[in-house]
Amino acid sequence: MQSFPPVSAPDATILILGSMPGVASLQAGQYYAHPRNGFWPIMGELAGAGRELPYAERLTRLQAAGVALWDVLQSCVREGSLDTAIDDRYSVANNFETFFRYHPAIKRVFFNGVKAEQCFRRQVLGQQAIPDGLEYVRLPSTSPAHAGMTLARKQEAWRQILPEA
Repeated sequence: MQSFPPVSAPDATILILGSMPGVASLQAGQYYAHPRNGFWPIMGELAGAGRELPYAERLTRLQAAGVALWDVLQSCVREGSLDTAIDDRYSVANNFETFFRYHPAIKRVFFNGVKAEQCFRRQVLGQQAIPDGLEYVRLPSTSPAHAGMTLARKQEAWRQILPEA
């Protein structure tokens, strides 16, 4: 499996990282395409980038809010869509060294779930030259597989990415 390129503007201040797009996203060629994923409803509330908008407009609104979107992994071996099925032996991280060089205003990195944070800490930190002083925050996964938390509770946790929203 191959990830997507980042969605970002040069002046982004926030980076949201998933682990790797799921099957529905890969088939659609869009981040968070599964209809039950909570990402776009949450972004609708926080940045006016809800699922009711065309995909390109959602991305434009995220960029206007200073949000960059990417995945930790460039490629991996995984059966299905679950993060727990990612075989870490065959996963390759994206090039964050170059990404941060072109996005020097990013100060906060938010992980969409546990696996994204684990992969970043294992395969990026200490392996690539990453700027000092970044703030790292793990948020609850927006995946429908993370059903132990309601969308309302996820939205409340995610509110910290854009506290003025």
